[in-house]
Parts: sequence; structure tokens; C-alpha cells
Amino acid sequence: MTREDIIKKFQNLNLWKRGGQRAAHKPLLVLYAIGKLLRGEDKHISFANAEEDLRNLLREFGPWRKGYHPHHPFWRLQNDEVWEVRGATRIRQTSSRDAYVTDLRLHGAGGFPKAIADQFQNDSRLAFEIIYNLLDDHFPLTRHSEILQAVNIHLPFQVFDTKRRSLNFRENILRAYERKCAVCGFDVKLGNTPIALEAAHIKWKSHGGPSEAVNGLALCVLHHELFDRGAFTLSKQRQILVSDDAHGTKGFKEWLQSYHGKKILPPQRQSYYPEAQFIHWHVREVFQGNYRELVIP
Repeated sequence: MTREDIIKKFQNLNLWKRGGQRAAHKPLLVLYAIGKLLRGEDKHISFANAEEDLRNLLREFGPWRKGYHPHHPFWRLQNDEVWEVRGATRIRQTSSRDAYVTDLRLHGAGGFPKAIADQFQNDSRLAFEIIYNLLDDHFPLTRHSEILQAVNIHLPFQVFDTKRRSLNFRENILRAYERKCAVCGFDVKLGNTPIALEAAHIKWKSHGGPSEAVNGLALCVLHHELFDRGAFTLSKQRQILVSDDAHGTKGFKEWLQSYHGKKILPPQRQSYYPEAQFIHWHVREVFQGNYRELVIP
């Protein structure tokens, strides 16, 4: 298997799809496994030992769900020809051809096939390229460093240029919101240059969100991070809704709770307002938990 073949296989992972829902399961498993391989750990990972780690990754970086099922990617990734499960013949399958999780715990150990594992170990740049591609294709830039830290991967600085971001999108969004954070109004400049102000996609670009004003918000660095983590979202009426999972003492009231129920600062034109379809995606695929009770004055 050539280097190009391996890159292509990981770029074409068959992800679960239903109505635009986000599926981070397989990319997170691959990153977790590459991290272990680069650290020189066993090429095959016992599902019983990895189950809780994978569940925590899904909880932290996947969409909010009532339950998390790490055995699904651990078993299904075999179909992408980049993964194998030792002991598979001893594992019973359900009518939907998923593994019985009890059997997977008893007998299952997953890992990359030898041809891929050897390539990763002999060509670290290949592993780094796969890592960068997975991060760029499935997660917003604000989450990359946290994901790498969670899977214990340390990348050399600027091994690759990340995929070119749309400079026009940033400029258009900042101009639409008059270079102010749509939540808190932060608008500090150094000379004529805005500082710590970013253009955020509501529906992530990695998941088909367009780089258009109706899918963007001007946010300060802090509120961009909180938005991409799902600590707050928007209602159809463009009210800021804070998650009931978010809490804290210093800074929580000032930077989150005090904005709950308030509308975002409006853009210059009505045609720039966020569209409901993108807000709905963010509520369903990024927002964590339920929103706090709205107090009606």
C-alpha cells in the first residue's frame, strides 16, 4: 500500500450520516490510535482498556448525546480497510452487524493493519499529515489543540501549512458586525487592526457550512471558543442561550450568564442575520446539554 493510498483511505472514511448530523466517532478513534502508535505502545488496543477513554473523547469533542457508544467506531472502522479487530471470530454480531459490546470487551483488540502501522512508524510525516487532515476535515480550528492534548499527540510546529482559510469570510464577517463581538461588543484595536476578534462559522466549514455572512458571527477569542465548545448557542430569535452544563465562579457570570436571554448585537444589514438552518445545526450538533431557564421580565 503506497503512501498516497493510505492518505486517500483516511480522507474517505465512511462516516455515519443522517440529516447532516455530525459523526466524530471514527476520526477520534483514529487520532487516539495514532497517538498510541507514535508513543511506541502496543499496535493493538484492547477495547476493554480503551472504552472509557473513547467515551470521554466522544463526550468532549463529539455532539451532545444522551448516550455514547465507543464500540460502534471500534468495530465499524474495519469496513474502511484501515483497522482490524483481533478476536473478531469470537465476537457475536447483532442483526445490524454491530458487535455485542460484552464480547468486544472480552475478546476485542483493535489496531491498524500491519502495512499501515509500519508506514506510520517509518514515516512520521505521513502520520502527521493524516492527523492534520482529520483535524481540518472534522473539527474547527479552535478545538485542534485540545484534541491533540486529549489524545497525547505532540506535533512539530508548522510541519504542514493548514488548509487555506477564507480571508474574505473573515473580512466580510468583521465588516458585517462593525468589528465588534456579537455577544459582548469587544472591539479593541491596535492602530486600525482588530485584536482578538474572529469570524466564527455557525455551521462548521468542515461539515459543509458555507463561508457566507448568514453562517457567521464576529466573536472575540473567548466567545468564539465558548461557542465552538457548545457552552452557548442561539435561538431562532438570535437570543444567546447558555448551557445548563456551563458553570463556574470567576468569569462565568461576567462572560456567559449575564448574556443569557439577550440578543446578539445586530449586523449592519438584515440580510446578514444568521439563518435558522445553521442555528439549528449548531443547537443539535455542537451545543452541550440544555439551555438554562429563560426568565421573562
